Amino acid sequence: MSEKVLKLGIPKGSLQNATFDLFEKAGFNVSGFERSYFPRIDDPEIQLIMLRAQEMSRYVEDGVLDAGFTGYDWICENNSDVYEVCELQYSKATSNPARWVLAVPNESNIDKPEDLEGGIIATELVNATERYFSDKKINVKVEFSWGATEVKARLVNGIVELTETGSSIRANNLKIIDTLMTSTTRFVANKNAWADAFKKQKIESIAILLNAAIDAKTRVGLKMNVKKGDLEDILKLLPAEKSPTVSSLADSDYAAIEIIVEEKVERELIPQLKRAGASGIFTYPLNKVIH
Repeated sequence: MSEKVLKLGIPKGSLQNATFDLFEKAGFNVSGFERSYFPRIDDPEIQLIMLRAQEMSRYVEDGVLDAGFTGYDWICENNSDVYEVCELQYSKATSNPARWVLAVPNESNIDKPEDLEGGIIATELVNATERYFSDKKINVKVEFSWGATEVKARLVNGIVELTETGSSIRANNLKIIDTLMTSTTRFVANKNAWADAFKKQKIESIAILLNAAIDAKTRVGLKMNVKKGDLEDILKLLPAEKSPTVSSLADSDYAAIEIIVEEKVERELIPQLKRAGASGIFTYPLNKVIH
């Protein structure tokens, strides 16, 4: 192992697989995470340590870790004093932000937070929930939940639970009466580590590669051949980042065009390009997109 090493925390649990998938798309080879809390990575200047996202920001703040990945919710819950390197738009199921919601049973006559006055709320996010009710001047008792929080909605007066798609809330016949917080994954660093030239550069390099891999997940490369007489009409259809790459072909009557487009745009764009005269159209997946 190199003398200079960045101690990097990886969230164990719901974000674990999504994080390792992202590292692989960014070009890193990671192994051993199924059996060890110290996975191997093909970079001798990085040491990976797996910890729960709930405690990650505390260990980064204390300098046990130089940097790590956690949710914005747990940074707030722990009131951690860390440097936020960047936001990473990924989560365990989708790229949408997760939400901490206040929920009660469908059959309940509770329709707004004020209806919970004097009640009991179960949640894993105790400190943030207490602040939420305190700001609203609603007197409740907030109890820590060790899991299966949806079940407790019918044992106490309400719950504050994390949801990404809302499917678990609906499956347990609960209704959402407010959203306390939205949360995305954050790459955070210890402030002393960020002041260290080697560690700062290493952290910045990782952030660039991971964000490039995230951007690539929703984009595809698109190539086509176009008659030069149709070129102007074709270019008007293209939603390129800046401008498409246009190259001359051996046949002087044709040009080749290459762009990057959003994957959701591709299926609508290709028929339009075909009708406008483009030929030899093909798309390909991307590993990284760096702006």
